[in-house]
Amino acid sequence: MENMKVLLRNLNVLKGSLGNFNTDDVPEDPHELFIEWLHIAIKKEVPEPHAMTLSTIDGNGHPDARVLILKNIDQNGWYFATSSESSKGKQLAEEAKVALTFYWSLLGKQVRIRGKAVEMGSERCAEDFLERSEIARAGALIGKQSNHLISREELDGELDRKLSDVKANPDLVYSSWKLYCVQADQVEFWQGSSDRKHIRLQYRFHENQWTRALLWP
Repeated sequence: MENMKVLLRNLNVLKGSLGNFNTDDVPEDPHELFIEWLHIAIKKEVPEPHAMTLSTIDGNGHPDARVLILKNIDQNGWYFATSSESSKGKQLAEEAKVALTFYWSLLGKQVRIRGKAVEMGSERCAEDFLERSEIARAGALIGKQSNHLISREELDGELDRKLSDVKANPDLVYSSWKLYCVQADQVEFWQGSSDRKHIRLQYRFHENQWTRALLWP
């Protein structure tokens, strides 16, 4: 059997021309700095720069994580959407504390966000759902995410039926579709370096204002 330890040890880490990070010239607000970094990732053509890992906690206190797409960001927080009937939707109903992680390997940049996922109102949830592609809406309308699937043919049949429903009624909204805003209380920006002198800048929200500090790598 192949020696995986050796294989993994020999893989490149933090190679190439990584990004710079001048912590003496950063915004007071982490949302603004995140948007700056996101624009850099887009300009450098990082694949799927809006992909992020959402970490939640289940009813037994076990962590759970999966990759989703960032829907928006503003001064209130980071937005994502899912069905309230999905595993993550049910976990969010029990525990709203979450973490988001972004990693742009081509730049050696990582952003870690901790906070609370707040459900938006029904109007904004519906608006988000209708902004999705037809096939994405059809998939959500099946309403069986994370349930056992008997066969791929079953999925094909259900998806075809729901896609027909969407085409016949373009304003059809899935009532369990929810848009969430992660209101952060802690945001950390990490800039990797090949010499391992990584730069870590942490923002904390306390008494209605953001403070920031450097951390040891």
